[in-house]
Amino acid sequence: MTRDPVTHAVGEGPVTGGRGRPGKRRPVRRRGGARLRRAGQYAALLAYLVFLAFPFVWLISTAFKPPRELGGLHPGWLPDDPTLANFRQAFDEQPLLRAGLNSFVAAFCAALVAVVLATPMAYVMARRRTVLARAATGWVVVSQAFPFVLVIIPLFLVLRELRLVNSVPGLILVYVVWALPFALWMLVGYVRAVPPELEEAAAVDGAGRARTLVSVVAPLLAPGIVATGLFAFISAWNEFFFALVLLKTPERQTLPVVLTHFIGAEGAADLGPLAAAAFLATLPSLVIFALIQKRITGGMMAGAVKS
Repeated sequence: MTRDPVTHAVGEGPVTGGRGRPGKRRPVRRRGGARLRRAGQYAALLAYLVFLAFPFVWLISTAFKPPRELGGLHPGWLPDDPTLANFRQAFDEQPLLRAGLNSFVAAFCAALVAVVLATPMAYVMARRRTVLARAATGWVVVSQAFPFVLVIIPLFLVLRELRLVNSVPGLILVYVVWALPFALWMLVGYVRAVPPELEEAAAVDGAGRARTLVSVVAPLLAPGIVATGLFAFISAWNEFFFALVLLKTPERQTLPVVLTHFIGAEGAADLGPLAAAAFLATLPSLVIFALIQKRITGGMMAGAVKS
């Protein structure tokens, strides 16, 4: 007689209809428990998604609300009378286009330079299992724990000697220094995911070192490079502390710093224009993420699984 592993596991054997005839089985309790656990998991996932989406939905709703709805005691979820007045006021009061251009230039250049520098360094650290490579990897990990205030003073002194304080190139240099360890750490995982046997096969076929790196390794690293560059871009795009300390003149300030100008000296916020400007500030990151989402997913999976 074959034992039912499920029913015997919960102490309930199969039930026959008497005189050896097969009958209906008793309900299996474990199935009910599995459904409850699955329902709980879906409920937790839904709650988490709502928690993540709530600030963005509320931001969009606030950006389109007229002042009389923003000042109400019981603001609704959606604006009763949507308006673009907050966007017009935001552009009239602050130089959002110039600040957005400064942010884009700083973030794009920092991401590009960080990826260009980190890619060959990551390859060496992943392929050369020497003491120096392991020590460099450990130092990269430790450097991620440094707070901003620890590095801002030496960086400020260096930039002052280079006469790059209060300049976008100086801010790019700071962003590169800050993003390089994280980019290096990510790319090391992607390089280790590329099987060394592919490089050995290319060498057997007569390919030189440079051609192997360009024709074999680089295409496999492309998703990881794109994902790393995007994370470096978003990190620099949202950065506030370094830009606040290093940039003084309004012409060179970035978007996160300009957003603070919608808050008065006494802490009173011009809520409608602030929400409109903040909504516009989030759009570039969302658009770029949507365009290269597939490459990011592929790159992250490639870095997570080592062949």
